[in-house]
Amino acid sequence: MQEILETADAPKAIGPYSQAIKANGMIFTSGQIPMDPKSQQVIPGDIVVQTERVLKNLQGILLAAG
Repeated sequence: MQEILETADAPKAIGPYSQAIKANGMIFTSGQIPMDPKSQQVIPGDIVVQTERVLKNLQGILLAAG
């Protein structure tokens, strides 16, 4: 059984895919870029700032997955 996951705490999927899918106790996330989920814009900054944004996006998806 699989469940498509979607949360406002991560950017919307830009293409024909999901933010994540939960299947057989595992979570498969889509690739993330340093995009702010509220503005849907890539955030400016160096690799540290952008990496933090990507990790926050993944955190939002994983929290939505439980």
